[in-house]
Amino acid sequence: MDEIEVDSDELVRKVKEILHEGNVTKVIVENEQGKTLLEIPATVGVVGALFAPWLAALGAIAAIATHCKIRTERRE
Repeated sequence: MDEIEVDSDELVRKVKEILHEGNVTKVIVENEQGKTLLEIPATVGVVGALFAPWLAALGAIAAIATHCKIRTERRE
């Protein structure tokens, strides 16, 4: 599992970038205390129309969090 720390203003851009890589099975966004704020299954990233609600949720998280941690599970 990979871990990336980002500021809230980079959150949405970085998650989009990770999902476009294509070898990710799950993206988990955590706050500074390690609490899971959002889990995105990678199959959502494949279907663009289904990704819109996740982007809205990420935007809301970015508005209230200062730093986030993005954890990714990748396919072998």
